[in-house]
Amino acid sequence: MSDDEYGTDAVDSGSGADRAERTFAPLPPPPGRGFATSWWGRAWLKALEDTALDGQQLKKGRRLAREGGVGAVSVRPGRITAVVRDRDGTGHRSDVLLQELSDQAWDRFLDMAVDRAGHIAALLDREMPPHLVEDAAGAGVDLLPGIGDLEPECSCGTWDHCPHSGALCYQVARLLDEDPFVLLLMRGRDERRLLDELQVRSAARAVRGGRAGAPEEVDRAAYGVPADEAFAAGSILPPLPAPPPVPGEPGLPPSLDTETGPPPGLDPAALEVLAADSAVRAHRMLLEALAPGHERQPVAAELTPEQDAVRLAADARPEPWIATRLAKGSGRPRADLEAAVRAWRYGGVAALAVLDEEWDPDPDSLARARARLAEAWEEGERPQLRAAPARWTVVGADVQLRYDRDGRWWPYRKERGRWVPAGPADDDPASALAGASAGN
Repeated sequence: MSDDEYGTDAVDSGSGADRAERTFAPLPPPPGRGFATSWWGRAWLKALEDTALDGQQLKKGRRLAREGGVGAVSVRPGRITAVVRDRDGTGHRSDVLLQELSDQAWDRFLDMAVDRAGHIAALLDREMPPHLVEDAAGAGVDLLPGIGDLEPECSCGTWDHCPHSGALCYQVARLLDEDPFVLLLMRGRDERRLLDELQVRSAARAVRGGRAGAPEEVDRAAYGVPADEAFAAGSILPPLPAPPPVPGEPGLPPSLDTETGPPPGLDPAALEVLAADSAVRAHRMLLEALAPGHERQPVAAELTPEQDAVRLAADARPEPWIATRLAKGSGRPRADLEAAVRAWRYGGVAALAVLDEEWDPDPDSLARARARLAEAWEEGERPQLRAAPARWTVVGADVQLRYDRDGRWWPYRKERGRWVPAGPADDDPASALAGASAGN
């Protein structure tokens, strides 16, 4: 919400910007339950609530603010002021004092802000990112108030925070939400003067060039943040934002079909395939990373170039001439690549190993495999199987079971004289064989 929407006016009540003052019209009742949504607005309220000795007085102040008891709020260096009315209509002038920064502190803040243009951009967007406050603290400048920094003065005569000063602070938290320059004005600089001084310093630094910039940056980086300040800031920094929603599908890669010809040895069409594949893989990896329990999953082994060529052919479904190049990269004839692609789609690296490898199970593994075959069918129902190492072929049918090193069964069918994968793995050989037979 802009200043105009709040009905605010900027008033220069003194000699130049030193005595700048802004007056904010009374605000409508706050929506919802909270008075601050920004992290710096909540930090302001935390300073108030940590300072006040009587929590009941603050509760009354919140009620007065919520009921519209706070009049126009005047903000000037070192002080905020408003007339706050009790529920019976009695008005009290209430002030809250906040110590202004010294000229030396402002010099350090301005030097820090000039070094980091992102801080200025954030302020102009009416934002106060945590790293701006952290960098200011690293330069010895405390922007946000802490315990005891908000000093109340009220015509009701209460020496501690009363309902009137509390209501004023709750209302100011809403102003801070919309414009962090309100806080900087309380600390002693209005927006116009602050931006003018930043412009002067930026211009001066541009003229000096790099002669003095590097040493200053090294010194400032070495300064760091005092441990006690970093610890204190931990309670007011906001939680990490929720991750953005995952796109419904991978993004489209850029088209490389331009009027400029490619350099020698570069195939734009093949490069487009790789770019599209990268987008698909990135989308898949993001979905996997956000899935519950992802952190407990083992890290996948890195693919060999030959395995990755098969994966790319399976995922990208490339044009025939690119598939021919991938077959060469996989170390296979083109016809064998089709079987490898089918295996990959059924079970990735594990299925590819079953396709390529012939292994002799050790006696224990072989005994377990035979026991599983014996248990898989009822008496008299087991098909006649012809055994070879880790492979059992159904006699009289072009169907085969392959046994892998993890004790799983993979169905195969013979097509055009070649054994090709016919389905995913199954712990039960009868189920695996039924799937393969159903496809005949």
